[in-house]
Amino acid sequence: MNNFHTDPNTRRSFISGIAKSLLGVSLLPTVSKSAWGKESNAGSKLGGKAKSVIYLYMNGGMSHLDTFDTKPGAETQGPVESIKTDADGVQISQFFPNMAAQMKHVAVINSMYSNQGAHAQGQYYMHTGYTMRGTIAHPDLGAWSALHLGKANKTLPANVKIGGNSAGLGGGFLESKYAALPIGDPEAGLQYSTLPTGIDETRFKKRLGRLECMNRDFTDTYDTKQSRAYAAMYDEAVKLMNSKDLETFDLSKEDDVTRQRYGMNPLGQACLLARRMAEKEVRFIEVSNGGWDTHGDNFERVEEQSQPLDQAMAALLGDLSSRGMLASTLVVLATEFGRSPTIQTARNMGRNHYPQACTCLLAGGGMKGGLKYGSTDEEGREITEDMVTVPDFNATIATAIGLDLEKKTISPSDRPFTVADKGKPIADLFA
Repeated sequence: MNNFHTDPNTRRSFISGIAKSLLGVSLLPTVSKSAWGKESNAGSKLGGKAKSVIYLYMNGGMSHLDTFDTKPGAETQGPVESIKTDADGVQISQFFPNMAAQMKHVAVINSMYSNQGAHAQGQYYMHTGYTMRGTIAHPDLGAWSALHLGKANKTLPANVKIGGNSAGLGGGFLESKYAALPIGDPEAGLQYSTLPTGIDETRFKKRLGRLECMNRDFTDTYDTKQSRAYAAMYDEAVKLMNSKDLETFDLSKEDDVTRQRYGMNPLGQACLLARRMAEKEVRFIEVSNGGWDTHGDNFERVEEQSQPLDQAMAALLGDLSSRGMLASTLVVLATEFGRSPTIQTARNMGRNHYPQACTCLLAGGGMKGGLKYGSTDEEGREITEDMVTVPDFNATIATAIGLDLEKKTISPSDRPFTVADKGKPIADLFA
């Protein structure tokens, strides 16, 4: 685990990197009379078997035809072959040989539909279930779970994002403590979370005491929820620093065989870290993986992208199953849209954005496995059966984890919002 450095910005790094989402704020917020996340009493909580969600997000638009909705013999399939799996009637791309032995756990949704064909808008829609607007930022599923379900582990955060950048972590109009704690490098541990050499507990407590005195005038003047959260975050940060649960972020605690099985690459190690967090009852863990925007060299690039995903996701499902955790952990594979069935020969066999059809996966967490839900036509162009909208998909995840789809939360502009807008869960997928 990394120590503080002598750089004077290290305390600020610790606060902004850990405490902003784990403990409440990124900077001392502007005092406002708006009601942040006021809850109404409408609706009743739905049940769910999943205690944690591991949400694997493939940024860029993962090609459905070259992964989990193959069309053997179709011209639109290109050179990618289909392979059999351990689930009867479920074939997948040749790029996923390890996942072929895990498909008995997986529900493949081949009929995903989005109305957003641009990356930023599509990613926002997939994460929140709402279309992007200039007047409001909506919470994502991780933030909703942190708000309504709270922490299962009182020391660790309820919502974490591994990989990708830390922009737009999904708290939306909620207080910043519900947004994801960002972890850029899964192998770096939780940085700036131990005391530097030469600073003992006594000296550290004195420093915290001085800081409290410096902040007291402001908190006494502005006794608001936001200012109290800013003060409380130091207590929460120290609690984590002194907790054995800090080891959750330290992948050196895993043996080399396990680490190699997941893959010694950022995606593989992020999935291993996600499993460790699920063991400690972190509610929502997103693993972000980019590089799926294959306008050119689609087949070479999808093969390259698929190898670490195939290894990591197969290891994750196998690991969760062998540890008896899969029934209580929902593993999601999602992306913002599919890729065009028409192959762009002028762009060296590329595929363009294609929101009309997309494939996402659900495994564990009370879902049925070994099946395909919905379908596209023989070329992968049009959904022919059981269309699933993005809000429907989010409603299914929310239901699995026990979020109430009818519960309304009031935004600062006094408008009511629900977890998945008007989405309906896919009842046929629940075991």
